[in-house]
Amino acid sequence: MANMEREKKLLQQSVAIVAALPVATGLYGVLFGQALTGDAVSISAESHFRFMSGLLLGIGLCFWSTLPSIEIRTGRFRLLTLLVVIGGLSRLIGLVLTGLPSFFMVGGLFIELVVAPVLCLWQTRIANRYADAYGVAER
Repeated sequence: MANMEREKKLLQQSVAIVAALPVATGLYGVLFGQALTGDAVSISAESHFRFMSGLLLGIGLCFWSTLPSIEIRTGRFRLLTLLVVIGGLSRLIGLVLTGLPSFFMVGGLFIELVVAPVLCLWQTRIANRYADAYGVAER
């Protein structure tokens, strides 16, 4: 049981760290808009950028909301992971259609299509182990 608790704690720490990226970048985008790129854009494009940044912030916060009881938050975790993967696939389509983006965008793609699914599989493993040990059902 101590090993299971240790693995759960490691998962919680990993998710907390990884989710800090969308929280920080989303908040920055909401507050400063396209200032990060230095590009002049239309008011509508600026509005859309801030909206998308708000979604990114929200996804990160929702991942953080799974932390206290991560072993029973499988449904929420999977839904959030699905949203992230859909975003990553969209970014991948953009890469194919328009070319290689910046290093940071490629890093985001890696997190969206590799790291998030791995964390989701890990969360499922933890949830299954807890359900076997304690009979905990998903909420």
